[in-house]
Amino acid sequence: MKILVDTNVVIDALTGREPWNESAEKIFLLGANHIMDMYITASSATDIYYIIRKHLHDTQAAKQVMGKLYSLMGILEVTGTDCVEAIASPITDYEDAVVEKVASRKDMDYIVTRNIKDYQNGSVNAILPDDFISLMEEE
Repeated sequence: MKILVDTNVVIDALTGREPWNESAEKIFLLGANHIMDMYITASSATDIYYIIRKHLHDTQAAKQVMGKLYSLMGILEVTGTDCVEAIASPITDYEDAVVEKVASRKDMDYIVTRNIKDYQNGSVNAILPDDFISLMEEE
């Protein structure tokens, strides 16, 4: 199984943001144990780094966190075509539309996000972190 993990879930895990961190950390553990393949988009990587650096107040520590993140998750490129097609997407939030286009092009099974309403009109199933964990426990 391949999942694209939305920025909000990654930030929840990396910063311990309550009450969402527990499920986000469980997803990281599933990926670390090779239960499924996890990915982020290249555009998410820059957003995650910015937020982590501000959270830690330390550039070197933020780079170390990002290195560990990259050892757990693959990074999917965002193409010009993804950006252009996202403009015409039925998903109204442009950033989410770009994420969905990447997930679709890369045949992701799910987008794991706390923001499922933004992905309702997309072609890739969006799932809440807790629901994804429940799904994985059933298998």
